[in-house]
Amino acid sequence: MLHSLQFPFSFDVNRLVADLDNVQPEDWIPHFNKGYYEGEWSVASLRAVGGKAHAIYPDPTSTDYADTEILARCSYYREVLDFFQCPLTAVRLMKLKPGSEIREHRDHCLGYEDGEVRIHIPVTTNPYVEFFLEGQPMTMLPGESWYLNFNLWHRVANRGETERVHLVLDCVMSPWLDNQFRETMQKQLENTTAE
Repeated sequence: MLHSLQFPFSFDVNRLVADLDNVQPEDWIPHFNKGYYEGEWSVASLRAVGGKAHAIYPDPTSTDYADTEILARCSYYREVLDFFQCPLTAVRLMKLKPGSEIREHRDHCLGYEDGEVRIHIPVTTNPYVEFFLEGQPMTMLPGESWYLNFNLWHRVANRGETERVHLVLDCVMSPWLDNQFRETMQKQLENTTAE
């Protein structure tokens, strides 16, 4: 079982942050799973069921995902999504305010072995964000691209004074994406062997 993977590609941090200005305060909707967190955890949908920006639940049974009007305002996020040569279901900006915490939980069928993966691209963060996957701290920097196996237990706390915003893509496996995984895993193995 693959725990996590940092891909070798990254995105322009300044442009990622600049597009946040095109997301209006009313676009952010409190996360639906209120039992999972304390404080403020909110979502702005860039792709959603029916293309409806208020539809923040990534329904695994739906085949009707489409771009929202929020994405239409965010030209660089559009470029980022176009980079991924695979079907995209839910794509969301997820914001965790200072002092907020997401309790430990697991998601369903979001691992490499399941054929659908969730990729995180940090937009804004701070050194006091604590992200743990199966008890292991994960440090993700703005612009980086990370796969995390969310079938595993994970939790997040923002103990800093600035917002933590991630661009989160739910991707259906494709030959291109599978190749990205295999090449990255091979390079990591080669680097480990060389050390």
